[in-house]
Amino acid sequence: MSTVSVRYIVNDVDEAMAFYCRHLGFEEQMHPDPAFAMLTRGDLRLVLVSPVPADHRGGGSRPMPDGAKQEPGGWNRFMLEVSDLDATVDTLREAGIRFRNDIVTGVGSKQIMAEDPSGNPIELFEPIRAEARLEAS
Repeated sequence: MSTVSVRYIVNDVDEAMAFYCRHLGFEEQMHPDPAFAMLTRGDLRLVLVSPVPADHRGGGSRPMPDGAKQEPGGWNRFMLEVSDLDATVDTLREAGIRFRNDIVTGVGSKQIMAEDPSGNPIELFEPIRAEARLEAS
C-alpha cells in the first residue's frame, strides 16, 4: 500500500504512464479518464493529471480561482533510489530519456535529474552512505 502520494501535472497522461511504467518500474493502478491516472512504485503513489478546463469534472488540475493554469515542470521532485546510478543513467540515455544535469556526488549520495515527457523532474540517487539508504541494509 502506498504511503506517499505525489501529483504531477503532465501534458499527456498516456505518454507519462508509458514513461513511468516502462522506464522507472511503476505499475498502473487506475486510468479512468484520459486526463487522470494513478501509478504506484513501492510506497509511492504517483497521480498523473493533465490540465483541464474549469468546468471539467476532474479536480486536481483545474485552473486556480485567479485563472492561473497548472502546468508541468518546476524544480520540486520526488527521489527514486537506484542500486547502480551509472548503469541506470546509461540505460535511460539509450532509451532517449532527457536529463537536466550530469551525475553529481554529494555528501550522502550520487544523483542526477531526469525529466518525464512533460518536463517534470525525477531525481535518481545512489546512496554512498548507509544512512542515506531508504531501507536498512
